[in-house]
Amino acid sequence: MAVEIGGGTAPGWDAVRKGFERNFAERGEVGASVAVLHRGVPVVDLWGGLADPATGRPWHRDTVVAIASTTKALVSITVLSMVERGELELDRPVAEYWPAFRAEGKGGITLRTVLAHRSGVVSLEHRPITREGLAAGTPVFEAIASARPQWEPGTAHGYHGVTFGHLLSAVVEGVTGRTVGALFAERIARPLGADCHIGLPESELPRLAALVLPGTAEEVELGSGVAELAGLYQGLADPSSLTYRALYGSMRIGWESAADPAYSLLEAPSTDGVASAAGLARLFAATIGEVGGVRLIGPALVREAAAAHSSGRDRVLGIRTDWGLGFMVPGGPFVPRALPAGAFGHGGATGSFAFADPAHELSFGYAPNRGSELLEGNDLRVNTLVDAVYDCLHG
Repeated sequence: MAVEIGGGTAPGWDAVRKGFERNFAERGEVGASVAVLHRGVPVVDLWGGLADPATGRPWHRDTVVAIASTTKALVSITVLSMVERGELELDRPVAEYWPAFRAEGKGGITLRTVLAHRSGVVSLEHRPITREGLAAGTPVFEAIASARPQWEPGTAHGYHGVTFGHLLSAVVEGVTGRTVGALFAERIARPLGADCHIGLPESELPRLAALVLPGTAEEVELGSGVAELAGLYQGLADPSSLTYRALYGSMRIGWESAADPAYSLLEAPSTDGVASAAGLARLFAATIGEVGGVRLIGPALVREAAAAHSSGRDRVLGIRTDWGLGFMVPGGPFVPRALPAGAFGHGGATGSFAFADPAHELSFGYAPNRGSELLEGNDLRVNTLVDAVYDCLHG
């Protein structure tokens, strides 16, 4: 049965609609939205499917959904906007903003080192994050402050999957007195009119889509057949590996807990923001140009953030990753194949992805509710849409 698609596309962008429809017909899409801005103007804004399959609630224009690690992009944009304002400096030690971080030999770790996933502060296995800890906030900060780097900071890189957002939130709080979620809402989301949240207000819960987890063993194991990801899946199967200790071993919150709508109310800046595709596309557009009178980051800092600071074998994931300052950049399997050099973005395990491409004055947001079989979500659904975007752009 055909899925009803809401919204529309500008002339010349209909291939994205066809790709979106294909995801429902062939890729197992349940509910989703996708949006594209070109030169700051919306050219794609589509939504469709079910926000909640259990009740039959349809996806509406204002539906939002959990975006998992794409939340890290919201945090990075907040931090880089503070760098742009002169409130933070990339090459100053984190401990100057957050003195407790100095413990366990971390006094020399700079903000740049953290943003490039090079600090080594990746594992909280001795004080893993719990739901109660997230609600309180302070226990997570304390766990990171007391953590020991897993390699000499700056000498290698590895995905800060669990620690990234919380560590930077502690820096933001040390400077402004507000958590990164509060500052993001006040300075960025509200002035920009971007429907993105690090901690969803309870009043917005009726708009939240229900997460749909991969339902069969075959679906869950699909990613293990991707050759580029072999090292990752080997690590996840070995509790003694840094992969396991830095990811599964550092959290006591699983997919089932994350699917509880109440979890979206907590400020979890590494793993559980909430957004619409239109909100993500608008947010990224404001990093490379003016949107509604708002520009978040200047051109020079954008170029620096989009430059590869870390490339090659990731100490945590056991595969190739490529990082700018807080963003995935083209090179490894986490980034859609069509993205050109100079583009930057982030994906999440829900399948979400967002990016900006300064050279083409382009921004993109995709927000589904069916979790991806691939860590950080760069699956066929994302590639289908991003391929279509560039076909339109170059067609």
